[in-house]
Amino acid sequence: MKPSKKNLITVIRFQNITLIVFFLFMNITYINSAQDWAELNRFKEENAQVVLPNDNEERVVFMGDSITEGWKGHFPEYFNNPNYINRGISGQTTPQMLLRFRQDVIKLYPKVVVILAGTNDIAGNTGPSTLEMVEDNLYTMAELAKAHNIEVVLCAVLPVADYHWQPGLEPANKIIELNRRIKEFADVHGIVYADYFAPMADEQNGLKAEYTYDGVHPNRAGYKAMAPIAEEAIKSALKRWESNNK
Repeated sequence: MKPSKKNLITVIRFQNITLIVFFLFMNITYINSAQDWAELNRFKEENAQVVLPNDNEERVVFMGDSITEGWKGHFPEYFNNPNYINRGISGQTTPQMLLRFRQDVIKLYPKVVVILAGTNDIAGNTGPSTLEMVEDNLYTMAELAKAHNIEVVLCAVLPVADYHWQPGLEPANKIIELNRRIKEFADVHGIVYADYFAPMADEQNGLKAEYTYDGVHPNRAGYKAMAPIAEEAIKSALKRWESNNK
């Protein structure tokens, strides 16, 4: 049966409405994604459940990217310490971390924050960035923490010979230079520096094969190698906090 003109108009109108709804949905999804570029809502519920620490509690927040986030999966017993709060988000760069620093660090009232960041900036995850941009963001996070009576551990970026999602960038020398600048800033400003790079680098300044599953992210052995370095740095930072708050 040949469809009537009226039925054809109805079908066309329905298709047009469907397309309009589809594009509106896509636009709203895109806007919401763009508005939460820093993933400000990622830990909203978890943060709401964190109570104020007592005077004797040695709360430590770990701020970072997938290397920090992945610690819970590959070496979960490290975070059995109830005073340790992991606020790593996979893929993030330093400007994203800086935007969420207040809610994911400052408002949790830790005594120490451990910041491990910069490798995704070098990989260009959120666009091109210079080492100056990376260090400025790191230093701003450190200064914000210190202004709120939070001691800081600045961590060396882990060695990388090549990013599997962005091959050909030759990041090794950039990471070495960034780490040099981070250590210099830490020394000048009385901040604890945790050197993950030196004990984990191979002859090509990449991550030792026994410590990684993809050349960038640590495996369980990698996190076990990082743990005592982190612990020593945290211990030093807590001593500084106690000394400054007598």
